[in-house]
Amino acid sequence: MLGRHLEAAPECSKIEPHIFVTHYHWDHIQGIPFFSPFYDEQNHFHFYSFRSEYLGDHSLKRVFEAQMALPYFPVDLSAMSAPREFTEVSGGDQFHVPGARVTARWLHHPQGCLGFRFETSAGTVVYATDNEPGNPKLTESLLELASGADIFINDAQFTPEQLANSRKGWGHSSWLEGVRIAKEAGVKNLVLFHHDPDSTDKAVDVILRDAREKFPNVWAAAEGMAMTLGEENLDVVIPAVREGLRRDTHFRARVTGYTDSGMAFEEETVIRDLSLHGALIYLDHSPKLQSELQVQLDNPGIGGASDATLRLRGYVVRIDTETEKDRTAVGIVFTE
Repeated sequence: MLGRHLEAAPECSKIEPHIFVTHYHWDHIQGIPFFSPFYDEQNHFHFYSFRSEYLGDHSLKRVFEAQMALPYFPVDLSAMSAPREFTEVSGGDQFHVPGARVTARWLHHPQGCLGFRFETSAGTVVYATDNEPGNPKLTESLLELASGADIFINDAQFTPEQLANSRKGWGHSSWLEGVRIAKEAGVKNLVLFHHDPDSTDKAVDVILRDAREKFPNVWAAAEGMAMTLGEENLDVVIPAVREGLRRDTHFRARVTGYTDSGMAFEEETVIRDLSLHGALIYLDHSPKLQSELQVQLDNPGIGGASDATLRLRGYVVRIDTETEKDRTAVGIVFTE
């Protein structure tokens, strides 16, 4: 998806990205052969990762070659016509790339893993995937890496219960550990990342609610989600899901929630553009993205009952200001 996005951007006739590979496990490298900009000779790529004790010198280059060797792929590495440069980095290294100062730190994960801190003029982003609590030295390293970050993206694959029992030693963290690190490191926003493939969206919603009870600025990473740092504000866009049977509706509804400033609100509105998955509503208030809303539909006509009331709970995935109507269009995904 990223490759297609870059190719479609009119200003991107040539790109020269810097790509940081945290480690060499399959779920973090399997997209490489399918990234279409690698096959365009006008592009130029810079890669950064560590020297693996199992692979030796030029580890990342060897990963590229092995992925596309027979019988795993129909063409070999020579089909990638874009020039590629590989730089070996290690925990404790600090260096500059265009627009950012980068710091690397070791994380606690089988066969090794690097976390990265990117300090820019707009703010600081820390990416720390695949790290398991329990190693005091590496936990201290993670705290240093995350210190004061505007955005801290942290592994939250397992629940605290799984991490304490059946998944201990698997190399991953939990939302509760992420909250603890975020508080101690003084980060502004925590992004829960690396969701378990077996977790449903509803399970992730529950994790998000639990985490927000302990740390208010928590986000659940979602595909296509974009976070943009500014001088004072953080802009977050979460693409609205357009799946499911949809109908234009005009249900009266009562909505309760919290605004971006933390003020509780309750107001009457109508539900429009309804599906079994979510809804688009117009409010005078502007609720916080990913905050929870309670929606009560009056007289939805369920089962033929004209006086039925339907109570739904969901979270905000989209905010659009309607300047002409002086109202806010709010996209909701229902969880219950």
